[in-house]
Amino acid sequence: MRKILFGIVITLVVIFVWKYLGNDQVGAKITENHSILIQEEIKQVGKLIVTEGHFSEVFNYENSKELIGNYFTAEKKALVIVNAEVTVAYDLSQLEYEIIPEHKQLKIISIPEPEIKIDPDLEYYDVQADFFNPFEAADYNAIKASIEESLMKRFENSKLSVNARDRLLSELSKFYILTRSLEWTLIYNEQPLKSVQQLQNLKF
Repeated sequence: MRKILFGIVITLVVIFVWKYLGNDQVGAKITENHSILIQEEIKQVGKLIVTEGHFSEVFNYENSKELIGNYFTAEKKALVIVNAEVTVAYDLSQLEYEIIPEHKQLKIISIPEPEIKIDPDLEYYDVQADFFNPFEAADYNAIKASIEESLMKRFENSKLSVNARDRLLSELSKFYILTRSLEWTLIYNEQPLKSVQQLQNLKF
């Protein structure tokens, strides 16, 4: 009788261990598949997101040069018509992240800075200069630098900047949706993201 009971106990232990190890292996395989799926999603999203816009403005340039003290002033001025193409790009192949399978976490370490390119087309009108204060290369460089600074300020206050950020967040939300569906956690800046709204409010 004791041998029978001992045999039953041994059998139950073997079945329990087999089932436990089997479940553990299945769980590990599922986690591995989830990791691969997340990596594939990141690879697909890892592309250049580009937003384009157009700005136009009229720029007045004036410069004066004093000669013989304050008795004589040599003036020069120009009217410049500016048409500029502006592009904003996020190269998500530069996204830094870490997949932590044992905790079912996708951690975004850093988001690439936007690449802003301003390409102005300048047309000069009504260029006037005195003999003692002619237009030189330095004047054209100063005009271009001032125009680019002005356009950058316009960009920062425009909808183009907002649209570029919205497109970036739209791509990042794919990570949230995927990790949520797999019962994983998306983390940015050491903060678990628990809603799309929380993602939308990120500061970067």
